[in-house]
Amino acid sequence: MQRIIISDTSCLIILDKVGETEILKTLYGEISITSTIAQEFGKALPDWITIKDATNKTYENLLQTSIDRGEASAIALAVELGDCLLILDDYKARIFASSLQLRFTGTFGVLIAAKLIK
Repeated sequence: MQRIIISDTSCLIILDKVGETEILKTLYGEISITSTIAQEFGKALPDWITIKDATNKTYENLLQTSIDRGEASAIALAVELGDCLLILDDYKARIFASSLQLRFTGTFGVLIAAKLIK
């Protein structure tokens, strides 16, 4: 079974600005984001990006007291789904992800991975 990939808004914005969002599809096939992240991104999403939200809104709201709404929603979803790879650029969000023993990379890591497969 393929690992679930959850992207935060920053990765989508950065790759969109340089016209390279397809890198995510090439590397991972399907990406999941939350409705909060979709709202922050504010553009139409390709069909290979799916929207999923965590059901535990209390946990998500608790995370929002320390980190941005988008990162909190992504981390809450990853905790719920298990065996995910998060794409996070925010330092505080990475600290939270690490403390929860979640796997993560950043946009730069995505670009390096894309370069290595070419």
